[in-house]
Amino acid sequence: MATETQTPAKKDAPVRKEELSDEDRKLRDDLTALVERLADSNADAHLTSLEAMKTHIRDSTTSMTAVPKPLKFLRTHYPKLKEAFQKMKVGPVKQRCADIISVIAMVAGDSGDCINYRLQGLNEPIQNWGHEYVRHLTMGMPDVWKVAANDERRQALLVLVKEIVAYCMKHNAEVDACDLLVEIERLKLLEEFVVEAEYERVCRYLLSLAPLTPAPDNHLLIRSAKDVYMKFGKSFEALRCAIMLNDVPLCRKIFLECKDGLVQKQMAILLGRHQIFLELENMENAEKLIELNTNANLHNYFMSLGRELDVMEPKTPEDVYKRHVEPNYRPSAPSANDTSRMNLADAFVNGFVNCGFGVDKMMTDTDSANKWFYKNKEYGMTSAAASQGLVWRWNIEAGLAQCDRFLYVNDDFIKAGTLLAIGIVSSGIQDTCDPASALLLDYVHSERVPMRIGAVFGLGLAYANSKRQTVLKEEDGGVVHELKKVFSCTKASATMELKGLAALSLGFILVGSADHDTAAVLLQCLMEKNATALADPNVRFVALGIALIFLGTQEKSEVFVEGLRCLPEPFGSMISTLVDVCAYAGTGNVLKIQSLLHLCAEHYEPKEETKKKKSSGAQAAPSPPVPQPNDHSMKQAVAVLGIGLIAMGEEIGNQMCQRAFGHLARYAEPNIRRAVPLALGLANVSNPQINVMETLSKMSHDNDDEMARNAIFALGLVGAGTNHSRIVRMLRQLVAFYRNDSMSTMLVRIAQGLIHLGKGTMTLSPYHSDRQLMCPAAVASLFATCFAFLDSKNTILNGRQHYLLYSLVPAMQPRHVITVIEDENKPDNLKQINVAVRVGQAVDVIGQAGKPKTITGFQTFNTPVLLTYGDRAELATDEYLPLSPCLEGIVILKKNPEYDAGRPTKAKK
Repeated sequence: MATETQTPAKKDAPVRKEELSDEDRKLRDDLTALVERLADSNADAHLTSLEAMKTHIRDSTTSMTAVPKPLKFLRTHYPKLKEAFQKMKVGPVKQRCADIISVIAMVAGDSGDCINYRLQGLNEPIQNWGHEYVRHLTMGMPDVWKVAANDERRQALLVLVKEIVAYCMKHNAEVDACDLLVEIERLKLLEEFVVEAEYERVCRYLLSLAPLTPAPDNHLLIRSAKDVYMKFGKSFEALRCAIMLNDVPLCRKIFLECKDGLVQKQMAILLGRHQIFLELENMENAEKLIELNTNANLHNYFMSLGRELDVMEPKTPEDVYKRHVEPNYRPSAPSANDTSRMNLADAFVNGFVNCGFGVDKMMTDTDSANKWFYKNKEYGMTSAAASQGLVWRWNIEAGLAQCDRFLYVNDDFIKAGTLLAIGIVSSGIQDTCDPASALLLDYVHSERVPMRIGAVFGLGLAYANSKRQTVLKEEDGGVVHELKKVFSCTKASATMELKGLAALSLGFILVGSADHDTAAVLLQCLMEKNATALADPNVRFVALGIALIFLGTQEKSEVFVEGLRCLPEPFGSMISTLVDVCAYAGTGNVLKIQSLLHLCAEHYEPKEETKKKKSSGAQAAPSPPVPQPNDHSMKQAVAVLGIGLIAMGEEIGNQMCQRAFGHLARYAEPNIRRAVPLALGLANVSNPQINVMETLSKMSHDNDDEMARNAIFALGLVGAGTNHSRIVRMLRQLVAFYRNDSMSTMLVRIAQGLIHLGKGTMTLSPYHSDRQLMCPAAVASLFATCFAFLDSKNTILNGRQHYLLYSLVPAMQPRHVITVIEDENKPDNLKQINVAVRVGQAVDVIGQAGKPKTITGFQTFNTPVLLTYGDRAELATDEYLPLSPCLEGIVILKKNPEYDAGRPTKAKK
């Protein structure tokens, strides 16, 4: 088939001139004549010519695809105009010429000329020259600002900046105004120009920009949004900004300055959801505010949700497994389900599926519970007894009464599990009487190792993220003080396992506090050990405790990270990497992710001395393996987990990291490959995306047992609390695949329990409030569990430390929407009310003008309702007004004074 060839153009071919219409030719000639007149010495003629040019420019029509014709024809005369300007005398004529040159510079000069000549002009309103002119000034200002020589020059530019910002605010260009002020680092000016009509769009844009901005500029953006909210009396929205900054004193200040008692109650609920507990004893109406802030009524609200959804009937592990639908199921065939591992899995699954409902079929009475506990051995009994804490989660009164009956048995392991159960029941509930510390502190210094383990770990779960003075006080009786004593204890029961758990508990309690004093105590414990002692898997939990103390603190951790490098290798580099990734958790920091990927790309060869010893023919007695100074496998595994931890807060970065994980899983070292499924699970907690599920499903069939087991657990994390049928089917197939591997089967059963967490009413996701707030306690909980799985053979799967799975407890939260209203008979009380809400997929409305739709594909329900990942809810009618802009958790409503029952509602509009 013949193809048409294109002949090259000749170099000497004449350039085709543009053909002009008679009207355009006349305009060009007139403008040329006006420019030529500027060469005369007559100043009056100059002014007449310039005024005529101004009229031509302003009267011209413009479009997005073409340059206005006057500017197009004047572009060729741009050098002449600048030359004429230099010859003119100072005065109005020269200023008018500067205005004309500034406008023509849009098409003939550069941004610097446009701004410089504008400053020498008549200072007319910038909107007189059109929107495109203002846009050109806006884009050029950052470059001109950076090269400004002195303060006088910047003051002149600042006047122009204020004009631009004022214009943008009036013409739905708030995004341009914010970008300009961010570029020139004058964001404080924003508060002066924002009006009530657009403050919400401005703040929403600033908060969406913060995750994409490096520190400390990201904090400046959030503080600017907070100031704008406070200007318009939006205390609740300002409190959300303070929570983003992890600034507890600022949270308290905003809370106390709020004069609306109903809004204060909604603020107390939000702080309780984020597990920030304030000292409110001296406030007016303190009793009700403390009750809301400490989540004292969370159990009652959760039970009302269960009754509404009709899921109060307790479930057994068999109801979750549904063995009769598993592939290759034969009722008469012998199975490994009677082993201790299966009994242990059943204990976890029973706790997960009945979490928070206060009733189950295994521990309804003491006799049946004892029979169930004694099916396990030693620490298996500890984990089984601790599972009762999940069943009675958030119900302090009934839960402690149920646990009390097992504190008097003769078995230390059941007692230890009961102590741990007390911590689980109290997790997220801060009772002013502190029953958890009253019951557990007596056992922290016990002579019996199991009892100490249960008490120490229970305290960490009970007071996760609690920074109240009664917890932090350094004198005798303070929880933190007593846990610190463990590191100086010389008793035989003060094992390294106990010290690791004490460090982990301190990390939970002081998460994100950057408490250098406590971190120094943990560091001293590490510095007293040599390289061989640091190889103990339990020592890594001391390192993890330090990392959790600096969770989310970013640059505040840098000095401490450098100090950690003095520890012997490879532990020193591992712990410095661990603290560094925790410091940037959820920030989406691209530079940190890139540095971690470079770390994963490094390949470490064994030392020459080691090679020579292996090659020599001399036979020596076998010696225990000692980690070599260049064995950085754990450091690289932490780096992979850190990528998922940092990227989890930013959706685009998360998607990009998923591709990087694919490459690491194919081509990286074994230790890196084993961490990939955990990182995937951590970055997508309770968010079952199809591509992530399929990737983890493939990894769960890998030839490497450790990688496959990590992938199985990651499947449980990804589908936690969702009842996702596809993952359930995958796990049933894995049961058949691993029918001869009891350890893998146990993990599959635990993953099945996580999928049905709270019968599908809960989530492990650390994000709430429209995914803008990240709960530090929940992130610490998830990261600690995944960190333990990096060396699962020596931790969770070693037959002893499976109780570490209860690290997930602080992340377990209901995913409901419950609406309440002030009781007319008892104004201090809040009564539950059922209203119509629309639930649909959230739509990104950042930067959009007007009132765009915030959800799509919605359905209408009556509260209480469940929200899945990515859902957003809004009221279906105008009868009530929510005090929270995000309908999540417990939302207080108030009657709309402007509501008219005969007027069309939102749903009908």
